[in-house]
Amino acid sequence: MSWFESLVLGLVQGLTEFLPVSSSAHLRLTAAFSGWHDPGAAFTAITQIGTETAVLIYFRKDIGRIIAAWFRSLTDRDVRRNDTDARMGWLVIVGSIPIGVLGVTLKDQIEGPFRDLRITATMLIVMGVVLGVADRLAARDEKGGRHRAPQQRKSLQDLGVRDGLIYGVCQAMALIPGVSRSGATISGGLFMGYRREAAARYSFLLAIPAVLASGVFELKDAMESDHVSWGPTIFATVIAFVSGYVVIAWFMKFISSKSFMPFVWYRIALGVAIIALVAAGVLSPHAAESAG
Repeated sequence: MSWFESLVLGLVQGLTEFLPVSSSAHLRLTAAFSGWHDPGAAFTAITQIGTETAVLIYFRKDIGRIIAAWFRSLTDRDVRRNDTDARMGWLVIVGSIPIGVLGVTLKDQIEGPFRDLRITATMLIVMGVVLGVADRLAARDEKGGRHRAPQQRKSLQDLGVRDGLIYGVCQAMALIPGVSRSGATISGGLFMGYRREAAARYSFLLAIPAVLASGVFELKDAMESDHVSWGPTIFATVIAFVSGYVVIAWFMKFISSKSFMPFVWYRIALGVAIIALVAAGVLSPHAAESAG
């Protein structure tokens, strides 16, 4: 991997990780359209350490409270029952179970068949439609109707074990390129009746254990390999951190008053374009898959 490739791929990772458009799909497509080798699941996981570091810094106050309350809850039953931050700590753990189990179970598929561009395109379209429906339901509740008053949607204080597990299952779907971690979890949250900002905030917090664990796991394997370009990979991780932090700050402001529909139409258009290019023979469904 060249330094220019690492710069571009690091930017792509940082710019798309937190938007509901699928960072893994964009990394895969960037390599395919540029004629580069697929950066691979290991590169994606390691550069995600950079984007998750951006999450840790942006939400540092929330995370600090949650961790402190969670540790107190280990020995104090009242804190465990009544403290919102302590409950959030436990629910992040509960919500991380599905992706942990499926990530280990489906590791070979994730690094192999799931990277077919036809699957990526299909997931871009399907999850785009899902996000669009969820967004319209949320907008309808917030605005009400001719014969119906606006409905109060849920906040993170309403989060329980059941909803936490559903969020976790939605996050696990992002193991398939094209789904999008934030897109799947935000959609799940909107369908369960959560406000846009609440769904996005929990999506970011829930991703921390899974992404960091995946990054460390892949880092361990990469350190035992002779095929990793460490300089460019570390450079891409730093670029992903900087660009990711900017995107988080923008996205949290955007969703407070805007619809997700621009992302929905973008996903559908991109998915249709990929299918058309593959069908026309312009793009191979396995383009850039060979290691290098």
